[in-house]
Amino acid sequence: MNWQLSRLFAGIITIALTVGFAGTAHGQVGRPQGLADPNLAAEKDLLALPHLNAAIVKGILERRPFLSMTELNSFLSQSLKKEQLPELYAKIFLHINLNTAPREEILMIPGLGPRMLREFLEYRPYKTLAQFRREMGKYVDEKEVTRLEQYVFVPIPLNTASDADITSIPGLGPRMLREFKEYRPYGNIEKFRREMGKYVNAKEVARLERYVTLN
Repeated sequence: MNWQLSRLFAGIITIALTVGFAGTAHGQVGRPQGLADPNLAAEKDLLALPHLNAAIVKGILERRPFLSMTELNSFLSQSLKKEQLPELYAKIFLHINLNTAPREEILMIPGLGPRMLREFLEYRPYKTLAQFRREMGKYVDEKEVTRLEQYVFVPIPLNTASDADITSIPGLGPRMLREFKEYRPYGNIEKFRREMGKYVNAKEVARLERYVTLN
């Protein structure tokens, strides 16, 4: 009887952990845990972040959208000291592409050292964010997986992505969800740019494009 009860409790724990991980996943873009998007954050929210002053915030607003963390980091490094950046990046960060981000970008994630960099790279290519959670969960606890997830995304397949996947793109609401789906199938990325360009400007098309793929 004790053996059977042990197996039952083990099964319940396994289910609970699985549900816990699944419950925090959302589409293909990591859900923010208090982490702001530099391309979308309001001026007042940027001014409240560590080490940012009015001049830096003005520069962010004038230059966005940033299309990579490398680009954002290059701008911020002109004004901030190297040791200030990790504290800032714990509050604001541009999602990095799990499949293509260079090592230097991955290492911009606060608290991520060589060991976890190796694990990030080992499991490429990632097909889903759930895969990332599962693989990283082999090395760190659920809380840390959730923290890391908010920094990353897996490109969304334009022709097959679900509504949940599409609306996980930061700043994308019901109207653009409708437009994304209206023009399926996309035979090439130029069609995506052309059709989305009917509704938003070229900068916004470029911002959205970084989250999608035709592969």
